Amino acid sequence: MKFRQVALESIAYVLPDRVWTSKLIEQKLAPLYKRLNLPQGRLEMMTGIKERRFWSSSITPSKASALAGEKVLKATKIARQKIDLLIHCGVCRDRLEPATASYVHKMLSLPNHTQFLDISNACLGFLNAVVLAAGLIESGQIKNALLVSGEDGKPLIENTVKTLLDTPLSRQEIKPYFANLTIGSGAVAAILSHSDQVSSEAPRISHAKVFSNSKVGDLCQGDTAGNNGLLMQTHSEALLDAGIALAKENWRSFLEETGWVPDTPNRILTHQVGIAHQKRLFEALKIDPHKDYVTYPFLGNVGSVSLPLTLAHAIENEAIQPDDLVALLGIGSGLSSIMISLC
Repeated sequence: MKFRQVALESIAYVLPDRVWTSKLIEQKLAPLYKRLNLPQGRLEMMTGIKERRFWSSSITPSKASALAGEKVLKATKIARQKIDLLIHCGVCRDRLEPATASYVHKMLSLPNHTQFLDISNACLGFLNAVVLAAGLIESGQIKNALLVSGEDGKPLIENTVKTLLDTPLSRQEIKPYFANLTIGSGAVAAILSHSDQVSSEAPRISHAKVFSNSKVGDLCQGDTAGNNGLLMQTHSEALLDAGIALAKENWRSFLEETGWVPDTPNRILTHQVGIAHQKRLFEALKIDPHKDYVTYPFLGNVGSVSLPLTLAHAIENEAIQPDDLVALLGIGSGLSSIMISLC
């Protein structure tokens, strides 16, 4: 996919105040660690995640998304009345019906002509929304789109801790629950606009490439549990292998699409899973690890929020300069990969 008229006008993020360290989670799991003779510190050592953040119980996914949406609307030159499309992109939603985007629309006081909808595709939802909104902008159907996501990982962590403590699982049987302990919370929002709406300095979205492999879609599966809880089981090693294989295939196609070589991008941002994923991915794609920028050590895996929040964080901290070429490498269980170029 090629885009010639699509710009990333603004991007912003919001983080919860409550910090849960990996050490704290292991303290909660102390009886399990003692029973299975597990060494303290293994969670941070294996993932590289020192801490993650969680919302208070009063913050719903829509409220988190609206917080980020309000922040980006205050930073942008695009008026609320000019937002044509609102997409909520999170794994977490307020409920099945209506769309979580409808609550965000109300909280942001967006105009009646703004179409709203939810897009959910595991950790890849935000990049899916970027591709779809960019297509609508490129075709001339809309001028400005607001994309938001608010993820809340606390119910998953709490339910996982309870399950691990209440169920007499073996070392082998706890493995599918391990990835749950890496999850965090956060919110992000971005405005995509037609190039005639923005200054020449705004980064352009120029290409996108999508590859999928649904044959391994059952390697990570999540669902709701009672009392607003969440469940998830992940075959982490198999998922990592399948994800790397899919990323290699998509990377080759992405380089052909953009005309780039692996050394072309100044920055390469990926979905934030953990240290093992980052290392394997950069080795497999033969990418200079110095071009990486990570947030997982202090945010964990924030689902659909992770990659766009990392982009916003890198821009905020001047790790990305105005003329930099940037590759966004997203992946989500299911299994899908989306790669997007910013220039």
